[in-house]
Amino acid sequence: MDDLCCEPLLSGSLADDEADELVSVLKALADPVRLKLVNIIAANGEGCACDFPAATGRSQPTVSHHLSQLVAAGILDREQRGKWAWFRVNEARMAAVRRALS
Repeated sequence: MDDLCCEPLLSGSLADDEADELVSVLKALADPVRLKLVNIIAANGEGCACDFPAATGRSQPTVSHHLSQLVAAGILDREQRGKWAWFRVNEARMAAVRRALS
């Protein structure tokens, strides 16, 4: 007679393609500068690219690279306003991340 130590685990609801997509988002967030940028933008509702070098202590090209990575991962939405790009957190994408991890 086999006695189980506990109840069998339930299978998760995350499909393989959803897991692959989530990994790309988490990889993008797994950088301290990118995580800080998302935090700044989330705290303020939006942010102008012109403000991020001072806020992060990084050069404009470095900040631009990180913002591009966040946009490519779907974490941030970008809007051009005149000369400057403005960024907002993609709430639907972040809600999907929260659902997958809860």
